Amino acid sequence: MGSGGSVNANYKYSLQKSENAFKAAVLIQRWYRRYVARLEMRRRCTWRIFQSIEYACEQDQIKLHNFFSYLMDHFTPSSSKERDFISRMFISGESFKEAELEKYCDYESMEVPDSYTGPHLSFPLLPDHATALLEAFKQKQQLHARYVLNLLHETRKHLKQLPNISHVSTCYSEEVTVCGDLHGQLDDLFLIFYKNGLPSPSKSYVFNGDFVDRGKQSLEILIILFTFLLIYPKEVHLNRGNHEDHMVNLRYGFCVGLITMSVVSLQNLTELPFFCSYRYGFAKEVMQKYKVHGKKILKMIQNVFCWLPLATLIDQKVLIIHGGVSDTTDLDMLEKIQRNKFISVLRGKKRKESNRNVEIQEVNGENNAEADPAGNEALPCLPSQPRPAQAPSMANRREFSRWVRQTVQEQIEWCRRLVDISESEDEEPTYSSMVSLADLDAPCWTRQEEWKQILDILWSDPMPQEGCRENTVRGGGCYFGPDVTAKILEKYNLQFLIRSHECKQEGYEFCHNRKVLTIFSASNYYEIGSNRGAYVKLGPDLVPHFVQYQANKTAHTLTMTQRISRVEESAFRALREKLFAHTSALISTFKAYDKDNTGKITLSNWATAVESVLHLGLPWRMLRPQLVRTTADGMLEYKSWLDDLAMEQRSQERIQSSLLEVIYRNRSNLETIFRIIDRDHSGLISFEEFHQTWKLFSSHMKIELTDDGINDLVRSIDFNKDGNIDFNEFLEAFRLVKQTQ
Repeated sequence: MGSGGSVNANYKYSLQKSENAFKAAVLIQRWYRRYVARLEMRRRCTWRIFQSIEYACEQDQIKLHNFFSYLMDHFTPSSSKERDFISRMFISGESFKEAELEKYCDYESMEVPDSYTGPHLSFPLLPDHATALLEAFKQKQQLHARYVLNLLHETRKHLKQLPNISHVSTCYSEEVTVCGDLHGQLDDLFLIFYKNGLPSPSKSYVFNGDFVDRGKQSLEILIILFTFLLIYPKEVHLNRGNHEDHMVNLRYGFCVGLITMSVVSLQNLTELPFFCSYRYGFAKEVMQKYKVHGKKILKMIQNVFCWLPLATLIDQKVLIIHGGVSDTTDLDMLEKIQRNKFISVLRGKKRKESNRNVEIQEVNGENNAEADPAGNEALPCLPSQPRPAQAPSMANRREFSRWVRQTVQEQIEWCRRLVDISESEDEEPTYSSMVSLADLDAPCWTRQEEWKQILDILWSDPMPQEGCRENTVRGGGCYFGPDVTAKILEKYNLQFLIRSHECKQEGYEFCHNRKVLTIFSASNYYEIGSNRGAYVKLGPDLVPHFVQYQANKTAHTLTMTQRISRVEESAFRALREKLFAHTSALISTFKAYDKDNTGKITLSNWATAVESVLHLGLPWRMLRPQLVRTTADGMLEYKSWLDDLAMEQRSQERIQSSLLEVIYRNRSNLETIFRIIDRDHSGLISFEEFHQTWKLFSSHMKIELTDDGINDLVRSIDFNKDGNIDFNEFLEAFRLVKQTQ
């Protein structure tokens, strides 16, 4: 009996001990799950902040076209100088004709000095040349401008012979590797080649656009990709992305200077966070690296970009496009579009169709015969020469002014169409021109329809809901649902789509029942530790195999908590900057909720007001603890809160907060205008150009300033008296104008 009782007691003790251990394990598990859930919530909020701000910045790309459209609708030139100026603003981004481009970018006249120690290229290129380039770029060496232009010349010749949709077969190689956005991050490309091997007859690659902008080594990436393209033309395929666009490249690069005014030198840009400024712009990168021949290189690259294929098809079953599709996507139309016409997709949108009324000489002073080569008559859809319409009576000034604006708009549009057609008039036949000329009985699409086809495949994003709607977040392209994907796959007998265009935390992501695959190859895109990069390999079975990586060594040493905290800090810094840039609008909105003028509003009203101003679609109530100090009565003193934001953003020169706010809010407009007028990318604009530019900008931004005021301003801001206005002086001018109001 005694022995039995002892066993029973030991059993109960053991059971109790096990039960306690089990309860402890459950508690630990619950705690860990809560901890991981909180981290995941923080990560998702951070990710949403980054994407919202990024897409809001991308809307600025589309706003550039709206800015031009506004001028065409509301600005009536009062002199021949203003008329010529507007005409140049609209066509300055267009490419040279064939012979002019060859002459302008003449690399043969350039000599490579004996002191040059970088890599040498000779054509046709060999694999050893590619290896030498890779090693040189790892050692931070620079390729001589002669070789760069020669490479671009040969690349352009090759691309002109390619179809709009490249066709790849896995029968000739073991597998095809597809890479997404690189955005100037050369280390990611090096790591891809290290892990997967260099392009070769048995190793095919498809690079799906967005090679440039944001990273600091975009040009090196282009040189490497173009080199491999020429060495292995059947194994290396390049798709155009939305950043292979003249206008997008123009908009990136000066934002950092705008953020900090003139108090931060351009050499110290790397200290600023990536997300708020896109610290490296491709156009600026080229001009910094090639100060003498940078303009020629940029002009040549601009022309090369417009010849990049639009899509790639693997085994007739997998379609690779940069952005996505829409309910109007037509691959047959895409195959026949003269893609080189669209140097910038942002400039392709047509205004409303109307009668063309004024001679082209009245717009740009050129001879009509020069603008319309005889060879153009064989091309389909040649625009007819506009015929002057009878002008209304001068007595009705409103009607007469409307008629003048309309005729100027129509002639600018007709002039640009002629430029587009003459550009496609090449000395040697291209693939797209042969397709167009060989099928004259095919449907004649309007430029608007062609433009939309290209815009949709470069700018669109998938959505979980059914249907297809305008992509208001990015400002261009569309959102397409699973039903749109299914119809495209069924119509063209495809298995699935591969696209890029969106940063994904793991480097890739499936959606639409695994029928749409997003691949993104730029790791640490928003911040160190923010995301992995990835590429996908497809064999003959077309089953995707993914490889993920982190190109930054620091990211490997960070714990999950450290990574999230680091990225979170950067995201909220960017968000506070965005809030500061809209101080005036926020105050007005807060006052609408503060009907008793107490200077306080509820936190709920704060969240509603902030979203109504910024339109970022963020969960402000969830983000509130990171942005607003908790108060005992649940109220927010919004003026002191905005003062705190101003203190955080104010520069070392203690610029007046209201002025700094205006600069933050208008920085993309300032950047765009300066870059458009600074045609040679020298960082200088003339007095006359500044005068005309400011007149247009003040009209667009509804800032009232007389001609005399502009003249006084121009004379006063040339601080070094060199007869030109540099970028810092341009910003100072903006500050002075706001002070005088």
